[in-house]
Amino acid sequence: MTPMDMLLSRASTDHLAEPAPNAAQLSDILAAAMRAPDHGKLRPWRYVVIEGDARPQMAERIVASMQRLDADAPEFKIEKRRNRFSTMPLILALGMHLRPEDKIPLWEQEMAVAAATMNVLNALHATGFGGIWVSGDVVEDPVLAAEIGFPAPHKLAGFLFIGTPTNAPAAPRRPDPAAFTASWTGQPVTFAADKD
Repeated sequence: MTPMDMLLSRASTDHLAEPAPNAAQLSDILAAAMRAPDHGKLRPWRYVVIEGDARPQMAERIVASMQRLDADAPEFKIEKRRNRFSTMPLILALGMHLRPEDKIPLWEQEMAVAAATMNVLNALHATGFGGIWVSGDVVEDPVLAAEIGFPAPHKLAGFLFIGTPTNAPAAPRRPDPAAFTASWTGQPVTFAADKD
């Protein structure tokens, strides 16, 4: 597979089983994150590895966060998240180590974290593993963020569920890039993707 084939065949999946990357493999995968664009060299990405017996403990923190944010959270939603966080082979909490006082705007720091996360997803795929980036309302909970190790002003950017795909994920049909591309000639552009 060429590098371009690899990029074009990547798809997120939560149909994951053991094994997850071992420590050496995960180190290589996270080294790819360090190649992300990073204006100011702030390196705002942080990663917390959650595996083994820590997974059910994290699941209970997630449930507590859900109930803190919504006392009427449906039981099926609570159980779904409890199960997913308890059973995924490996979970990577994605932290944003933010510096609000820095000359680099916060939005650029957050985008650097997102770019690094995409590098992790691509590196997982390149090494035969799979993953999916999950977020939801709990990512906005400062109590949960602090419990993991990201007290304000730092934040969570979500979680990666990581493991070995149980079947080859079908690459979702992607739109034609032409619908999202325009050539500027001195006037504001329009995009085919935005037309009704």
